Amino acid sequence: MIIRRAAAKGANSLSANPRQAAFETLIRIKKEGGFADRLIDNELSTGALIGPDRGLYAELVFGVLRRQGNLDYILQQLLEKPMIELDPQALVILRIGLYQITCLDRIPESAAVNESVNLAKNITPGTSGLINAVLRNFLRRRDLITFPDLAETPATAIAALHSQPEWLAEQWIEQLGIADAKQLAEVSSEQPSLILRVNTLRSSRENLLPEYEKAGIKATPCRFSPDGIALANRHTINSLPGYESGLFAVQDEASQLAGHLLGAMPGERIWDACCAPGGKTCHIAQQMDDRGEIIATDISRSKLTFVQDSLRRLGINCVSTAVADLHQPDTFPDGLFDRILLDAPCSGLGVIRRNPEAKWRLFSGDITRLAAVQKTLLKNAAVKLKPGGILLYSTCSTSEAENEQVVEDFLLHHTEFVLEDLNDLFPAWKELFEFYGMFRVWPHRHGMDGFFAARIRRIK
Repeated sequence: MIIRRAAAKGANSLSANPRQAAFETLIRIKKEGGFADRLIDNELSTGALIGPDRGLYAELVFGVLRRQGNLDYILQQLLEKPMIELDPQALVILRIGLYQITCLDRIPESAAVNESVNLAKNITPGTSGLINAVLRNFLRRRDLITFPDLAETPATAIAALHSQPEWLAEQWIEQLGIADAKQLAEVSSEQPSLILRVNTLRSSRENLLPEYEKAGIKATPCRFSPDGIALANRHTINSLPGYESGLFAVQDEASQLAGHLLGAMPGERIWDACCAPGGKTCHIAQQMDDRGEIIATDISRSKLTFVQDSLRRLGINCVSTAVADLHQPDTFPDGLFDRILLDAPCSGLGVIRRNPEAKWRLFSGDITRLAAVQKTLLKNAAVKLKPGGILLYSTCSTSEAENEQVVEDFLLHHTEFVLEDLNDLFPAWKELFEFYGMFRVWPHRHGMDGFFAARIRRIK
């Protein structure tokens, strides 16, 4: 659903303004939540924005969300009162204006200021003078803007310079040290490549890559995933070669590798326990050559429609979908499945460069709450394995509390299960595994989303 335009000039005239559209989307995310990429796709599907304005709109939304912490740190030095007292609409307009000045070389600074003032006049006229003054003050004083010293207050400095919540910067410093945490924060505020997974039921990477070359799209094979293709820049997914004919799906390389780590074989019975939006479900079906049985469940009926749409587009037939609440221990009979994928609901800290709105909603206490849920889901899912069966527990979080600690707690209390060492099972990917045998990748080290996986076997 596209929200109504704020001013009285009419939806059509204002929706053709990329800055207005970006403002509307950012306000909606702040008030209602939702995912930026889906809201952007909805806006672009109306056709109101054309040509370069489409790219500018998406750049402003994603850019402001990725750089919000840095922008706010600068703005607070330009304002005469605490930012919390500022009109929320004016704050969003200031962020949009300052982002253009500091991050978009192709937009003249004077145009960024003037367009921001005009936007304020349409939306919150009483603040247009303030917005003009603050942005012009930045142009005069930019060399006087200061940031915290990395050596003295590393978490505060990383948060301000690289636009991450300070609690998250502290967590990364504790896990990785200051230098690595700084690199991770910097990369997590950048635009990532678009990663595709070739549908090997219908094509191959060798056949699909030349199609992108013909279309003038820069495409390269992923380093680790044999099915992965990386595309530079942003793209409209459904306009890419091979989309309508189901030759690919969008899926990050780390997520693709999770499907390989599960190791599903043709003819097996598989349970994808938290399947939406369905990327891993479809990949598992590919690996099984669409032969066998995959039961894909999710607690959300509406999210299952995304899974079903993907199955149809990719031509997959071995998957059945159902609504199921994994909090309930009697979802399925015990000992039913050869393999289970539990891609647990998590904080998403490993994918904030793709979903930057998420980092501004989360707090450190959310990690503790999510970890408790993950422990329950793992306990309830694992008993559905046959003896000798394999469960892959995975998340797209960087937090140890959601990953290693969940697995360790489960193994401590369930001696009929053992952790398998991925170093032994997949020696070609050793650089992606920790010494204790679990899968751990980082955006700044491996060029993938932050991702974790552990492979657990039921021995009796």
